Amino acid sequence: MTRPSLTDLKAFVAVATHRSFRRAADELGTAPSTLSHAIRRLEDGLGVRLLNRTTRSVAPTEAGFQLLDRLEPALSQLDEALGGIAAFRGTVAGTVRVNAPRLGAAIIVRKILPVMSNRFPDVTVDVVAEGKLVDIVSSGFDAGVRLVSMIPQDMIAMPLSTDFRYMCVASPVYLDGAGFPTTPEDLKRHRCVGHRLPSGKLYRWEFERGKAALFVEAPASFVLDDEDLMIDAAIAGLGIAYVPALAAAPALARGQLREVLAEWTQATEEVAVYYPNRRAVPLALRAFLDVVREVGAA
Repeated sequence: MTRPSLTDLKAFVAVATHRSFRRAADELGTAPSTLSHAIRRLEDGLGVRLLNRTTRSVAPTEAGFQLLDRLEPALSQLDEALGGIAAFRGTVAGTVRVNAPRLGAAIIVRKILPVMSNRFPDVTVDVVAEGKLVDIVSSGFDAGVRLVSMIPQDMIAMPLSTDFRYMCVASPVYLDGAGFPTTPEDLKRHRCVGHRLPSGKLYRWEFERGKAALFVEAPASFVLDDEDLMIDAAIAGLGIAYVPALAAAPALARGQLREVLAEWTQATEEVAVYYPNRRAVPLALRAFLDVVREVGAA
């Protein structure tokens, strides 16, 4: 048996985790053909097939699963050990990949990145903003941003913002003409801007008053899948929009929008950064998490 190289072992872990040569190549910054050669070289050297490959799928064999289970923690510990050397050269370096919805990404940009830029200039924070929920581990991310209620229980969560809530907003011109709704049921007599979720479903508007909770399927005159566009539509007088308060705040401050049904506004929720529960945390990710812990929920 030929002793495998660290490069080939990392290639195997990436392909086996992603179940895709293309996605693994994107993570490692190489070509799929290069990874294919590395896996073949590893299998030939070990004398064991590690991956079952077809034209449509890639999956570890039983031997592959066993090797993957042992390699992942070992490579994480190796990365941590090598990262520890950074303390002797006075710098922390590396890349942290973060998956977040658009507003979560905006919070990262406003609150976390300025501190990271000053304190850890050699750390690259790669933020991918998308609305759909993803498995951050299998998708190659180091961390994610979501509402606490949506974070998987096997993840470690760290507060990023404690004042996330949705509100109904409309332009003064629209309200002057259509009047103010006084209850959520009044929305059925108004024009509304619908919100389509990444799943394709329309978002139901949620309201709270005291202990009472109410879900309303507002009649949508327009349907959009982007919160900024929903705010633009409300500013243009196209109707009432149900949007995150953080996104609406600038337009509210400029007087372009007014909040309606404020007494029915849902309670605030907590947004958090989350990451896998593992023993060895790469040094760059640890630096990012330290900044989140320091300034995230402040």
